[in-house]
Amino acid sequence: MGEALARRHLARQGYSIIESNYRSPYGEIDIVAREGECLVFVEVKSRSNRAYGSPAEAITRAKKQKLVESAQDYIQSHPGLPQMWRIDVVLVEIQRPGDPPRIELIRNAVSEPDPI
Repeated sequence: MGEALARRHLARQGYSIIESNYRSPYGEIDIVAREGECLVFVEVKSRSNRAYGSPAEAITRAKKQKLVESAQDYIQSHPGLPQMWRIDVVLVEIQRPGDPPRIELIRNAVSEPDPI
């Protein structure tokens, strides 16, 4: 449900969705899109409650590393892509039934992996 909400939100923001759920040897990219001349890899984090923390807390140092490696794998296996690329994150919080979800787009959320 969170990814579908994220795709709709991104489309409203002007993104063109290229692919969903791309699997690489390093992990999965939830959404691959374009925004203008930029290739955008999007990680979606959804939560229906805060028992396991906020959606943002799920973006760990290890997850950032896997996102960068997966993005690089995608670029190498798909020639002819824009040279400019970034990783965005969409945070989705499902509220109580009947309440609209809270959706936050963070552009360029992972510029490069943190040192280990």
